[in-house]
Amino acid sequence: MTNTDQGVHNTDSLFAELRRLSPKVTGGILRARQAAYEEGTIPSRIKLLTALAISIAIRCEPCIRSYVKMALDQGATQAEFVEILNVAMTMQGCPGEEWALKAYGCYKEFISGQTQEIDNSCCATHLPD
Repeated sequence: MTNTDQGVHNTDSLFAELRRLSPKVTGGILRARQAAYEEGTIPSRIKLLTALAISIAIRCEPCIRSYVKMALDQGATQAEFVEILNVAMTMQGCPGEEWALKAYGCYKEFISGQTQEIDNSCCATHLPD
């Protein structure tokens, strides 16, 4: 992660510059996310909850935070979160429990209003609108 206080370009400006220089490649994952998570036969919130389960399995905390927030924004319920955490824990065993707890903690932060922003990260940067 970059540190703008030390005069280093922030991630957003670097992304914008690289996308201008390389428009066909840069931003491809953003376009893929937008298409993958849009409403379809499977509702967007279910796709995002699935991505959350995968994020738990691969142990990516920035991804977990991003997908918790996006799923909440799409109307995911507490019961849906708990069920998807159950799937992740079942698939990963003890490590799955630890990472599911991190995800549940993020969920609690977001629903309580304690956290409104997501740090720039591999998944949080350039989230679909």
